[in-house]
Amino acid sequence: MKLSQIIKDCGVTRIQGNPELEISALVNDSRKAGKGSLFAAVRGCGNDGHAYIGAAIENGASAILCEEGTQVPESVTAVFCESSKYAVARAADAFYGHPSGKLKLVGITGTNGKTTTVTMLYQLFRELGHECGLLSTIANYVGDKRSETANTTSDPVTLNALLADMVAAGCDYAFMEVSSIGVEQQRIAGLDFAAGIFSNLTHDHLDYHGTFSEYLRCKKLFFDGLGKGAVALINSDDRNAAIMVQNCAARVVRYSCKSDADHKCRILERGVGGMMLRIDGTEVWTPLTGTHNAYNLLAVYSTAVELGVPAQEALLAVSKLQAAKGRMETLHGPKGISAVIDYAHTPDALENVLKALREVAPKQQLICLFGCGGDRDRTKRPEMAAVAQKYADRLIITSDNSRSERTADIIAEIKGGLSAKGLAKALSIEDRAEAIRTAILTAPDNAVILLAGKGHETYQILSDGKHHFDEREIVCATFNAL
Repeated sequence: MKLSQIIKDCGVTRIQGNPELEISALVNDSRKAGKGSLFAAVRGCGNDGHAYIGAAIENGASAILCEEGTQVPESVTAVFCESSKYAVARAADAFYGHPSGKLKLVGITGTNGKTTTVTMLYQLFRELGHECGLLSTIANYVGDKRSETANTTSDPVTLNALLADMVAAGCDYAFMEVSSIGVEQQRIAGLDFAAGIFSNLTHDHLDYHGTFSEYLRCKKLFFDGLGKGAVALINSDDRNAAIMVQNCAARVVRYSCKSDADHKCRILERGVGGMMLRIDGTEVWTPLTGTHNAYNLLAVYSTAVELGVPAQEALLAVSKLQAAKGRMETLHGPKGISAVIDYAHTPDALENVLKALREVAPKQQLICLFGCGGDRDRTKRPEMAAVAQKYADRLIITSDNSRSERTADIIAEIKGGLSAKGLAKALSIEDRAEAIRTAILTAPDNAVILLAGKGHETYQILSDGKHHFDEREIVCATFNAL
């Protein structure tokens, strides 16, 4: 493809050299640059790609895409633009042939429920016979082919390459998580969404955005970008829902578990093994439990119907859905003890899971084991503690991904949110594996132990690097020792 075709919508300010070069690869990693490649220098969170332009040229890059003011040798073709973040996203969209426009692409944004919802949408449409793609925090799928993911929303080169793979594999639907950081960094610029879903907005990522209002603004940008032919599905029970779709060109559809809306859900029965729901007047059983999962399932059903699936077909498929890995994932052990693994790492998510467990097991001892990530939003640490002490009978405060921070310091900040009564029922154990073993070995019969924060992750990041860490392995080994 000619360079001029790739950069057509990139906000180019000037071109140095030959715009009619043939480009065979688009890269944003200088180590992957070579003859025929266009290297996009992007200013990211930690690294500035402009610092690697020299390395890309040494590796044979044929052209450079960079921001105005950058010095590039006159012998090298260079395309200058106002924003490299925007430019690389539009370049990737063009280079891969606008793949999102050849699929029905559905994105979901919000603080909680994104992974569960997109995973269940992927399951539902495959159950209905469609080839689908999935872009999530846990993994990416092209049909049933899995690949690992590094971010909730991938960089635009990776993202468009995956969407192009989906088109080539015959997929007609793709479902993706859209993070506030991904939106702010313009990773989704140029993508053509058939539908956008808003789940909820609570405390998270303030280490990056600084303020809640900025966090909200970045979420809203996703809906600002939806076209007239798209549909915007919003959880009208969230107080921020109306703000999300202000000035939104897409058709707005509301779903609710509390009030009148286009699509409604009520919980009729609930237990450890699942819930009976009434969705748009029809009863349906699900093996999932918890109010938060009622919202997730309603979002899935509403999206399917708005995309043309008959209501009864959608409900039948909903009844077969399973939660994503690490979302209320339950392991049963001796003496009636249950260990529930969940990714809950925000105050709201932790409250949702603890409330769900308290509702289905009101007479059993509830033990909450959790920590907080290092080098991330510190203000939520005492809030997590306040939520945990409200619902759990015992607390075990431990490590999560401490990164460069001392685990002891993180735990101290968490404990700052505990009352005297909360401190009396709390135990601090820095080593998470030891904390899990202690929780199980000291639990009374029929206890429910929530392991919060790690979910699907099979690693732990500490000050000395990344280590293998799978809570399932530790739980099963400890159960076997009972």
